[in-house]
Amino acid sequence: MPEQEGGHTPMGPGDGTALAPRMVLADANSFYASCEKVFDPSLEGRPVVVLSNNDGCVVARNREAKELGIANGTPWFKIRDRAIHDGVVARSSNYELYASLSRRMMAVMAQFLPDQEIYSIDECFMTSIWDDQKTGRICRDLRDTVLRSTGIPVSVGVAPTKTLAKVANHWAKDHPGGNGITFWDQVEAEYGDRALASVPIDHVWGVGRRLTRKLLGMGIVTALDLRNADPVLIKRRFSVLVQRTVLELRGIACIEAGADADQGVRTGQILCSRMFSHPVEGYASLAQALSIYAQKACHRLHRQHSLCAKIKVFCSTSPYAPQQFTATSRMVTLEDPSDDPLVIARTASQALQGRVDPHARYVRAGVVLLELSDAKDFHTLDGLGAARDTHQLGEVLEAASQRFGPFRVGVGYGGVRGRGRHDDDSGATWSMNRHILSPRPTTRWDEMAVAYAR
Repeated sequence: MPEQEGGHTPMGPGDGTALAPRMVLADANSFYASCEKVFDPSLEGRPVVVLSNNDGCVVARNREAKELGIANGTPWFKIRDRAIHDGVVARSSNYELYASLSRRMMAVMAQFLPDQEIYSIDECFMTSIWDDQKTGRICRDLRDTVLRSTGIPVSVGVAPTKTLAKVANHWAKDHPGGNGITFWDQVEAEYGDRALASVPIDHVWGVGRRLTRKLLGMGIVTALDLRNADPVLIKRRFSVLVQRTVLELRGIACIEAGADADQGVRTGQILCSRMFSHPVEGYASLAQALSIYAQKACHRLHRQHSLCAKIKVFCSTSPYAPQQFTATSRMVTLEDPSDDPLVIARTASQALQGRVDPHARYVRAGVVLLELSDAKDFHTLDGLGAARDTHQLGEVLEAASQRFGPFRVGVGYGGVRGRGRHDDDSGATWSMNRHILSPRPTTRWDEMAVAYAR
């Protein structure tokens, strides 16, 4: 059983001395690929890759696959023959399995340290007020218990700030001699500035591709360069967010806790976008897809009790055929902010009417809900108000989804289910392909794992 660390009362020297709080980042190793191995022992020691929607590109690799030089984003069709020759096992993205194992993993980790903040499906921040000895013991117990309970290997980074905890976590994965746990203070004491100098600027948490280009233009190439930059200048050239990254790299904690990723709360936008299993032509098919995607987005809108005021829809052909590439989009402002699935689905499906090239072969479409607001806090002038879901259709769809699963009921084509193992998606011919989908033993009775005694 894990130690219970719910209290913050300082302990005696033998149990660990209370110190200033430090951030602990626990992150699963190659999470998607690790999930695939949990119920398939035959994958142990073999290179495993997980593919994107429609089995398009590599989105996750285990250590063995990385050692073969397979890069994320590589189109599967380009390396399929060579990969199969090398013994690579490919799997379609099994979102149900990954989400289920993530919930179990997070529940286990929450028992060890307080203030858990789930940052993504495979990582969370926690807080430790103990010295290295006790913190290390807790982190070792956490890793062992997660591995024993879920089969997922985890690496842990401990540092004064979230940004440095991210760096420490990557250090733990790149230096297996530390048994999966890295204390940034110890790394800094041993390596000094060389530690941050070894981190490329695009590997720093919060530094994206566009920002990387701008920082490189200023001669900021590594995390050490960014740490040594003038915070005032950085704020003036970029934003207060980048300035906070500079301070975090200096050991000054200034990034506040955010909403847990598992709560699914979106404050800026809600996006649902998919690649089609094959190109579609004409407005009618696109309208079907946009209606379904709008319902999926509306499901999340209802779940977080929000309203949206604008809807953006878009579609495009393949970028790999530049001479034939075409894309179109449209932003629609609703008369009143709404959470009504009928209003949102109808608006999305009709938005591109008259704007679709009848001869174009579209491969992607999407719906974005924008200008979100909290439904209970929305106020306006007397006699005016939001276009609320007064018929409670959203609640009915949500209840049906919770009880019977996705796509058991929906608006229009959203109620047409797929068949067999694909009954959790639309029955449309253009629905996402997952031809090498592994079983979902934690969520499907008919796909439960079977153990044989020999």
